[in-house]
Amino acid sequence: MAVRDNPSENRFELTVEGQTAIAAYRREGDRIVFTHTIVPRELEGQGIGTRLIEGALAQVRGEGLTVVPQCAFVAAYLRKHPEAAEIAAA
Repeated sequence: MAVRDNPSENRFELTVEGQTAIAAYRREGDRIVFTHTIVPRELEGQGIGTRLIEGALAQVRGEGLTVVPQCAFVAAYLRKHPEAAEIAAA
């Protein structure tokens, strides 16, 4: 299961069992603002949201972007994973 960037929809996607979890964003120069994350009910409680954000942040890091976590899920992920927090905007 690979997380893919869908720039035409401004979101990262992870499809599992025919259901797609998304992490919506908007780009602002060298920053990416995560606005919300949606995991379908059928996939809740399986760590899909975490895998989605891990994959999205890996791609963001590779592009050298700074993360602005407006989404509560992304903000909580960054708090729980200090190794990923270095890409968060101050």
